[in-house]
Amino acid sequence: MPETTRADHGANQLATLLGLARWQLRLGLEHGLLPKPDLEGDRWSAALAEGAVGRREEIVARFGDEPPIGSARAAARLASRVGLDVERGDVEVLVTRGDLDVISTFRGFPVYLLHDLDRLDPDSVRRVVTARKGPLTDTVDAGGAATILGWPRKTFDRIASERGLATDRLGRYALSDVQALSSDEHLTRQVGEEQRTMVLARTRRSETRAEDVVRAWILRCSAFLDRDAGEPPDTAPLGRALRSLTMIRADRARQETLTP
Repeated sequence: MPETTRADHGANQLATLLGLARWQLRLGLEHGLLPKPDLEGDRWSAALAEGAVGRREEIVARFGDEPPIGSARAAARLASRVGLDVERGDVEVLVTRGDLDVISTFRGFPVYLLHDLDRLDPDSVRRVVTARKGPLTDTVDAGGAATILGWPRKTFDRIASERGLATDRLGRYALSDVQALSSDEHLTRQVGEEQRTMVLARTRRSETRAEDVVRAWILRCSAFLDRDAGEPPDTAPLGRALRSLTMIRADRARQETLTP
């Protein structure tokens, strides 16, 4: 058969043509690196789409390979990097000071590129946190300690108890003690393995639930085929379960490759 070419492209087809994720496509459009749709229904003509193919490398170089994150995750990333209990408000101050750019919004909230966060001057972050905390700069509460370490709060509470970490009259820990935990490579590996185990267990439970939905649908379908049921089962739950199962199994495979 002769090869046919697409007459026009929707957003999904354009992203596939350019080799971009949907979020990269969206940012490319927002920042003027890609042309706006030239056809009705927010579609791109074949000629315009083909002309944009060469922009992929520029878009990847500008926005990276990982999607932008919101203020809470940005604060956690900075906290781990600089060893201070960075908060969402600190991220907003960094934006106001011109140290960090808001690359876009998601559901009305600002989002930030990972490489922009990683390029921030640590001293700028420290000055913002110090200005907020004042005399409390050298101490941190349990939640802030967990953020610095990148641990679940319960994990920090347990290890703080096991290590006998002292607290002041406000129940705050010495920042130096928390930073020492971060420098303990054996402890870091131990906690990392615990977290990976817990995440993998949750993923397996989610996989089992999705599989149960599919198996139940097959049983109902068999009942219909055998005339034990008067109506065929709704296909919508099956479609959702299969899509979920596909994503869960991909995530599980990724997690298992990270597990020592």
